[in-house]
Amino acid sequence: MSVKIGINPITWTNDDVPELGGDTPLETCLSEIRAAGYLGTELGGKYPRESQALAAVLRQYELELVSGWWDGRIFEREVEAEFAAILPHLTLLRNLGASVVVYADTSQGRHDGIWQPISNRPRLPADEWARYGMKLTALAEKMAEFGVVMAFHHHMGTIVETDEEVDLLMTNTGAAVGLLFDSGHCRFSGGDPVQMLRRHAARVNHVHCKDVRPQILRNARDRDASFMDAVMAGIFTVPGDGSIDYGAILSHLQEAGYSGWLVVEAEQDPKKAHPLTYARMGYENLSALAGRAGFDVVTREGVAG
Repeated sequence: MSVKIGINPITWTNDDVPELGGDTPLETCLSEIRAAGYLGTELGGKYPRESQALAAVLRQYELELVSGWWDGRIFEREVEAEFAAILPHLTLLRNLGASVVVYADTSQGRHDGIWQPISNRPRLPADEWARYGMKLTALAEKMAEFGVVMAFHHHMGTIVETDEEVDLLMTNTGAAVGLLFDSGHCRFSGGDPVQMLRRHAARVNHVHCKDVRPQILRNARDRDASFMDAVMAGIFTVPGDGSIDYGAILSHLQEAGYSGWLVVEAEQDPKKAHPLTYARMGYENLSALAGRAGFDVVTREGVAG
């Protein structure tokens, strides 16, 4: 199976916390993404949101659009209202050739919570999971019919954060709900990325690759730190620079027949973690690990085994 390697511009500039690279020009992000070897990029806050303008910018740097994040509200909204809200975003993605949307349900206030203790987050009552799964499946089916499939992002500070909640999500939803597997959020939440992937690899349709520094993780959980405090302390890094077993993860993905994008998404303070240095490290590590796992890695020069 073949994979392409992309990156999220959060390596350079954080949309939630403007002091983290907020003054970095879009041109710097894109030129360094290309220089590091990546074939594609996910959306960031500085990217144009008009199809022709975005296509022109990406074409200048010979980059593809991989996907883009959406702050979902399906727990709070009905299906038709949520689909209407996301339709312009889906249209932009489809127009630029992206086949998946990064969908995280941030109902009940993710943005207000990124500075709150990690224990202080919304939770879905046990008797709500069946109804929630039906709504989410109906939304995902409408997205698929439109031409952009849902990659549901389990994420710190949301109603689907832990391994148990991912299990409930997969049990209560239909096949149209794909899973965005994020090893870093799994580990930060107290989970086991390899075991989660073993259970749900068949549903994975998008992959975010971030590693975790174990001592900072322990400190964050012991102190019940906020998500952003942990990020600024350096909890995340690029694949191969932390404690997560990426060899096992990529082997499971390859065995499951995964074919798509592997996206480096390792938010750090760019003043502490030089973006181009870490982008290059992430690309080189992930390319080598994917090749050893049996993937054909698509590059500008061709395909590397």
